[in-house]
Amino acid sequence: MEEVKEQILDKSEELFMRYGIKSVTMDDIARELGISKKTLYQYVANKTELIEQIFHQRIEREKKQMARIRDISADAVEEILKIADYVIAELRQLSPTTMYDLQKYYRGTWCQMDALHQSHVYQLIRDNIERGMKQGVYRHDLDPDIIAKLYVGKTSLVADDELFPLREYNIEELFKQYIHYHIHGIASPKGLRLLEQHLGEAGGATAGEQLTDRK
Repeated sequence: MEEVKEQILDKSEELFMRYGIKSVTMDDIARELGISKKTLYQYVANKTELIEQIFHQRIEREKKQMARIRDISADAVEEILKIADYVIAELRQLSPTTMYDLQKYYRGTWCQMDALHQSHVYQLIRDNIERGMKQGVYRHDLDPDIIAKLYVGKTSLVADDELFPLREYNIEELFKQYIHYHIHGIASPKGLRLLEQHLGEAGGATAGEQLTDRK
């Protein structure tokens, strides 16, 4: 039972991320899985519930990856760069249509998932700031609570379709610009030197490419 449920979530996520949410029907999902729609509805009540479960799964997957990133990063600057790597890799797999459909046609689900994700991101960034301050790579006068909340708020702005319409802005490029803005705002002189060092290790790519090529 659990294995079938996992297959449903994985295949549905793949289809939604590639083609958008509105254009993929429950019939499409059942057909791709080689099961009947009746069987599909034994595991999820409707498309909205399916979307919610997929995004819950994505958040849990992200939490595990973030814990791993922290473990393998030598310092807070390297950690935030690796976090950026992960986020940008995820954005590359996400069709702009998917975000558009989620915000327009499943607004309640979007708001619920966004709130859950914001809580996770807040703690992640707060921990990173506290780590960086202890290491001396971030400024000593920061308030981790305030900066983490500012980070979360600004991340929401990046995903705001009214401010940055997905039809006009590339969300991957938006995040690249944002993460540089964030790091330069909190890094100490030591942290900025460390940033250049980490980016230099990535080779001669542009600043945005360096962030993404560190995987």
